[in-house]
Amino acid sequence: MRRRPNATMSGAAGCVIASVMAFAPLSRAETATDGSAAITPVLTCTQLVGLAVAGPSTVIEKADPLPEAPAGTVQVRPPLPETVGVAIPSNCRAEGVIDKRVGADGTSYAIGFAIALPDRWNGRFLFQGGGGLNGTIRPPLGPQATGDVPALARGFAVVSTDSGHKGTEFDPSFLKDQEAALNFAQGSVQKVTAAAKAIVARYYGRPAQHSYFVGCSTGGREGMLASERYPEDFDGIVAGDPAMRTGRSNLGLAWANFAFTKIAPKGEGGKPDPTKTFSPADRKLITNAIVEACDAKDGVKDGMIFNARQCHFDPASLACRGAKADACLSEQQVNALTTAFAGPKNSRGAQSYPPFPWDSGIGADNVRIPGILTTGARSPVGPPFYERLDVDEIEDRVNADGMERLKDTANWTNLTSFFAHGGKILYYHGWSDPWFSPLDTLEYYEHMAKDSGGFDRVRANSSRAYFVPGMGHCSSGPTLDRFDLLGAVVDWVEHGKAPDAVIATGPAFPGRSRPLCAYPQHAQYKGTGNPEDAASFECRD
Repeated sequence: MRRRPNATMSGAAGCVIASVMAFAPLSRAETATDGSAAITPVLTCTQLVGLAVAGPSTVIEKADPLPEAPAGTVQVRPPLPETVGVAIPSNCRAEGVIDKRVGADGTSYAIGFAIALPDRWNGRFLFQGGGGLNGTIRPPLGPQATGDVPALARGFAVVSTDSGHKGTEFDPSFLKDQEAALNFAQGSVQKVTAAAKAIVARYYGRPAQHSYFVGCSTGGREGMLASERYPEDFDGIVAGDPAMRTGRSNLGLAWANFAFTKIAPKGEGGKPDPTKTFSPADRKLITNAIVEACDAKDGVKDGMIFNARQCHFDPASLACRGAKADACLSEQQVNALTTAFAGPKNSRGAQSYPPFPWDSGIGADNVRIPGILTTGARSPVGPPFYERLDVDEIEDRVNADGMERLKDTANWTNLTSFFAHGGKILYYHGWSDPWFSPLDTLEYYEHMAKDSGGFDRVRANSSRAYFVPGMGHCSSGPTLDRFDLLGAVVDWVEHGKAPDAVIATGPAFPGRSRPLCAYPQHAQYKGTGNPEDAASFECRD
């Protein structure tokens, strides 16, 4: 297989880097505490301000040297309280804009970005994916799918972006502007990649040796987009719970919400409230029944369903034989549950969006994004309830929407150029994701592998997928949601070590560890050993 040294010198980024390297002094390499090279900058942090480093459209407006921050003092995503559990090393945080302009309606636009450049750099670059509709610049830490140690704490240079507009997480007002819409759909990924790589090369006097992308939700879509449309830009990608076709996934949620709304009790203003279709007792009953039906298929009863492909649950098993009681479901509830999880079909009988799987986290509450039963299958961008639903009508509207067709990443399955230069991509998805069915990601993965050289070949050489029992959207729930897929993809790219499994832990089950096995395998208890220890499990088909 052809393999070039790295993905740094490709495309637009390569042209910009070549120009800045013509006059860049070489940085000095030291030895880090872990034995790897620690590269030091050739510029001071403040020298970045105003520096013509990535073309005339990129302006670095601010650059501040930041001292080492002790563990527990850096927020992952302000204003949310979660903090990084390890120290963040001293670094230069630069902020800038690309393509600053005034839109047709008089609104100011630019692609805003922030890049963290550690004082002791490991030679790697990481693009941190966004979330929702973007609109804010999240701290460039690289926290997703890294276990307990984010990318910046490992010595990566990390960039994050608002993708070209300002707004709250689900504010769609920017879509009225053509260029802002295009930047969100795809353009910002390549533009920020080129600018960030050029800044890295100028600051350290050398380009990144390897380039990575990690993101979940919208960030997962952006990671897929990079592999599909900019195959030369990254060496390794981790794409989680991808928002890869939100028109269709919102149809799937509308379908479930419609089923729940039909029998929902009335709430405020006499309107139906599908969040009350199943009481807390009902949700517990359903969850316990799913676990009882499927938990032990992985060899041990532990409240987690690892052998999900063998999970067969029929809501009719919970039907009341008489009056409704806490220990059973009414006939209407059984029908609503069955219909909702089966997913929508159009008038031709074709599946419009995949079913949602039965899993232990579908009734989760007291978490940032509750389970699908708890939310009443409400989309973050949709109405609270549907009293009417025409699947054909929504399908036609989604199919005709140019924005949907441009931003969606579910249809392009040819990654041969990305794989040909040694690129690796890892997908992951929570089985209890209440917004995007993990079966949609699974279907994409199988089609992509088939179209990119064959399933066995792609799985062996280029791509793996991992499905996380109990996990909701990107994290949380009755799950083990701490796992290091960034380290796994780095080992595969740089050392040829394919990740058959990664170890997962999490606060929901203190002291427990499990292997997350690459699909189609799952973690199976060996029959002996401590059932709380990953070493007592093996990956099986």
